Amino acid sequence: MLLDGKVAVVTGSSRGLGRAFALGLAREGAAVVVNGTNAPLVQGTVDAIKQAGGRAQGVVGSVAVEEVCQRMVGVAEEEYGRLDILVNNAGIVRDRTLLNMTSEEFDEVIATNLRGAWLCAKYAASAMKEIGGGKIINIISNTGLTGAFGQGNYAASKGGLVSLTFTMALELSRYNIKTNAVWPIAQTDMTEVVLRRVWKTADEANKPRPDPADLGFGSPESVAPLIVFLSSDDAGELNGQIITFNGRRLALWTHPHERNTLLKQSWTADEIGQHLSALVPVQEPCGYQMPERWA
Repeated sequence: MLLDGKVAVVTGSSRGLGRAFALGLAREGAAVVVNGTNAPLVQGTVDAIKQAGGRAQGVVGSVAVEEVCQRMVGVAEEEYGRLDILVNNAGIVRDRTLLNMTSEEFDEVIATNLRGAWLCAKYAASAMKEIGGGKIINIISNTGLTGAFGQGNYAASKGGLVSLTFTMALELSRYNIKTNAVWPIAQTDMTEVVLRRVWKTADEANKPRPDPADLGFGSPESVAPLIVFLSSDDAGELNGQIITFNGRRLALWTHPHERNTLLKQSWTADEIGQHLSALVPVQEPCGYQMPERWA
């Protein structure tokens, strides 16, 4: 088993991707601390792991609450004696356009998706440092890389998590803690709105509804092997990377870097405009059109 003797915390693992990640880690030998805000669903994942012969404990609560983050790490150490793996998967959405979004809707998403990931990593890294290393996997989204109409809060949280991944990789590598980010492309509750929109368009055009796989969506179970690999010693020195996976298509993203650099002793505003205008194509921001549900 790839993860025999390892101990993992998977946030937001009561359903969907998180549940698939927790089950996948357990199948490879890891003891898993399962987390979610719905107690029956948390217990359901714990029971599924145990019924398959694995080891699991549940911690109910939101990662937006610092004590919950501390408790998950504490349960891992108390029950299993160590913590080797953290999967920051918990996330929520409160979709609304920027002009209509409330402060509460923005803050709630940031508190769970970004602040919660930081808190869990903070306490997990302290535990990993004591045993000589570990793996942290931050679950991100394409919205954090390209933006998304009606998801300013979610995009900001996931974009922040990308930057946090880079910083964690820099700061924690000296303790042999490796941090990577994964954009999983899978059919979940969060992506259901995309499928419904595509199917509605197909119905209106009297065309067959495309299969989720044809749209690039894998199942949560098909995405889980990447999380297993990144949690294992086989991942080696892989650190500070962004990886996309849908169960079939695997891709490594490049990091932002300078392009078309031009050095001058001084610039006028007109010269800056001429230089940048020649480089930036005229197009919709990030290439995205307004989704039909927001029109």
